[in-house]
Amino acid sequence: MELANRMKARDANAMAELYDLYSRLVFRVIARAVGNESVAEDLTQEAFLRVWNGIKGFDEERGALGSWIRAVARNTDRLPEVAGSAASRTAVGLKEMDGVRRHGSLEDWVVNFDRARTLREAFQKLNASQRLVLNLSFVEGMSHAEIARKIDRPLGTVKTWVRTAMRALSTQLALEPTA
Repeated sequence: MELANRMKARDANAMAELYDLYSRLVFRVIARAVGNESVAEDLTQEAFLRVWNGIKGFDEERGALGSWIRAVARNTDRLPEVAGSAASRTAVGLKEMDGVRRHGSLEDWVVNFDRARTLREAFQKLNASQRLVLNLSFVEGMSHAEIARKIDRPLGTVKTWVRTAMRALSTQLALEPTA
């Protein structure tokens, strides 16, 4: 992986490219965990500092660069303390309402919030194997082959679990089934 090797050689341009490629993903992972955009922005910066300082520990034989970066983001030092704090579990804070003003109307925000709640409820109705493979695929960004290796299951089984889960979600959400 050329980008990882350039990072290991301390190429600042490689860090800029890496940030451009992965910052949104890292932010989403962290924001989901902490529930606060402002805190997530700070922790995203902290995560990329950890990537820069820890890149020598990345081994491309053990997995993809993106998967390693997501793991670094999930293991950012302050993530558990912030995610577990009472402040991060409040309903809607002023910072989040600022996001509503910047990104659309309150009505749009409520509709999107309701859609997310509906999807979360449908996701919880899936069995544990289906939730696991969808999480690894869509949240972690892993390929079916990577998932099969990670959970030590045949590739065909993983593909079947993903396909079955997607059909179940489509049915629960009254959408057209996916291929």
